[in-house]
Amino acid sequence: MSLASVKADLAARAPDLTVLETEASSATVALAAAAHGVEPARIAKTLSLRLGERVVLLVARGDARLDNRKVKAAFGVKPRMLGAEEVEALTGHPVGGVCPFGLATPLPVYCDVSLKAFDEVVPAAGSPHSAVRIAPERMAALTGAEWVDVCQPPAEAGVNAAGETVGA
Repeated sequence: MSLASVKADLAARAPDLTVLETEASSATVALAAAAHGVEPARIAKTLSLRLGERVVLLVARGDARLDNRKVKAAFGVKPRMLGAEEVEALTGHPVGGVCPFGLATPLPVYCDVSLKAFDEVVPAAGSPHSAVRIAPERMAALTGAEWVDVCQPPAEAGVNAAGETVGA
């Protein structure tokens, strides 16, 4: 049902885009990057957040992390992630396939500015085995998204306090 709703949505509003279906799971950023042959940062992950009484979708680059201070500054409240059942009930998409297309319930969509580092990103397409390749600006336009700056900059390669190499 969810994959079908994304295909129908994109067929109506962006018929030039193709939903890519794979045998390999793309339920996590790492799996999606491997399945689609891109670096993890190019995966456009969709987070389902509760902001006070509102539920919104936030699309960010795959290696980005939410910055709670930036979210509170932008939206006035601390974000809370939705549980898997609530995500699927509201979006129509299972966790691992959540995207801003073909939604069961109209939800506000926000795109983090971190996506603008790329000419093309790969969000899921309604199932853990599907995705679409799209320019971030086009994704924002198709979904009526507002651009926000609510993520931490990606980690630079270096050594953390425990002496472990990170970001490499």
